[in-house]
Amino acid sequence: MPLNRHVAIVASAAALAGLVSAFAGPALAQSRDNSSARGFQMQSAPANPQPAKQVRQKRASEAQARPEPVSAPVQSSNSVQPTPGVDEPVIPAPGRRSSGLPASGERRFVSNEVVIEVAGRPSEQEVQALARRHRLNREESQVFNLSGTTMFRWTIPDGRNVAAVIRELEADANILSVQPNYRHTLQQSSTGQGIQYAAEKLHLQSAHALALGKRVLVAVIDSGIDAQHPELEGTIEDMFDPAGGGTPHSHGTSIAGAIVAQSKLTGVAPSARILAVRAFDPVAGSAEGTTFNIMKGLEWATQKGARVINMSFAGPQDPILARMLAAAGKRGIVLVAAAGNAGPKSPPLFPASDPNVIAVTATDAEDKLFQGSNRGHHIAVAAPGVRLLLPTPGGSYDMLTGTSFAAAHISGIAALILERDPTLSPDSVRRVLLSTARDLGPRGRDKDFGAGLADAFEALRSLGERSDAVAGSAPAQGDGR
Repeated sequence: MPLNRHVAIVASAAALAGLVSAFAGPALAQSRDNSSARGFQMQSAPANPQPAKQVRQKRASEAQARPEPVSAPVQSSNSVQPTPGVDEPVIPAPGRRSSGLPASGERRFVSNEVVIEVAGRPSEQEVQALARRHRLNREESQVFNLSGTTMFRWTIPDGRNVAAVIRELEADANILSVQPNYRHTLQQSSTGQGIQYAAEKLHLQSAHALALGKRVLVAVIDSGIDAQHPELEGTIEDMFDPAGGGTPHSHGTSIAGAIVAQSKLTGVAPSARILAVRAFDPVAGSAEGTTFNIMKGLEWATQKGARVINMSFAGPQDPILARMLAAAGKRGIVLVAAAGNAGPKSPPLFPASDPNVIAVTATDAEDKLFQGSNRGHHIAVAAPGVRLLLPTPGGSYDMLTGTSFAAAHISGIAALILERDPTLSPDSVRRVLLSTARDLGPRGRDKDFGAGLADAFEALRSLGERSDAVAGSAPAQGDGR
């Protein structure tokens, strides 16, 4: 199949007309406002987001569940064991961490669970003793190569509150760290008619003459992906489901489409390969992912060789996840996150606020800032994220808005950059993105647009000519994947 199928900016007029007309009915005009969901949120949002409301995720009856016998250590069947001499931890198991108590008023966590970190691999006797000493039930545990430690998820069976249990556990010298099992929630909405203007804004036609993201693994930690969608067929390298079971939320399919779509739509890096991590479960029209499931997704993606990890979710500061992100960055993985859709008055949201992460905000077809975007000096760069035509499960499409999709576009550009020069470090990729962005808003970097609107072509051109003439050796669509 000829290369021009890959580099097409917009589908044919007939194809787009058919897609757009499919969304002209009343269902499209209805905004699905998920702002009431607590925790880490998928950053696709209604056009006029409301302030997030905090709601309890566990009923009192759940918190008062009867204690169950402590089981033997649970090792996830999907986890990857360290290979001596090959997969050595990037950082040694450190000493006592700072307090893991949630911030005052913070309620975005599972109300009867804690996540505990211990050094090395404790014996069964040590684990049983810890459970008895602190009156906890173990739900799962896993050795994490990223941190060189073992993490446990425990439930509190007797109704004690999380803060009280954390205080008690922090007095135990055998425990490196303890914190709530935070909830990270995805937000998504239909936003009316639009068109695939992102390809033009990012200068994809010119960029695809230089790189297509070939062989670059991009992990999408999200809500699951419909691998059978025509836009995504043949693009999924592997899948991992730490959330487990049920029908996945549509968000992940749309994120993957923004990165690798290759049928009626044009993804930013159509020859990249997706590592699909389902860490989020549907909850009240949105989807939530916990610290532990996201952490497992990070570990798996790292072991699978991901060069880019897309995180289109937002939530509270998460100390354990922050340490895992730092370790992933040291392994050369480019980390990209949605800035968040909580609006200009919101404080920075995690993981976009993390210094190891490229924080992405969203702009519309007129280069105006998405009004629901978070602001702050941590914002690195902007990308299209308002009224985008994207794939949804079951072979469908929808018009969607949010910093989620802007982040996916930047993950795609990172894949193009890494195909062009695989030796670049995460800091180098960040510098390329920021130095070639088109300035928007006040002159220079600012808290609204960061360095400005990303430009895929200028980013690639800044790297100079490659010796292997990418344009002449690029595979036809569907080949060389």
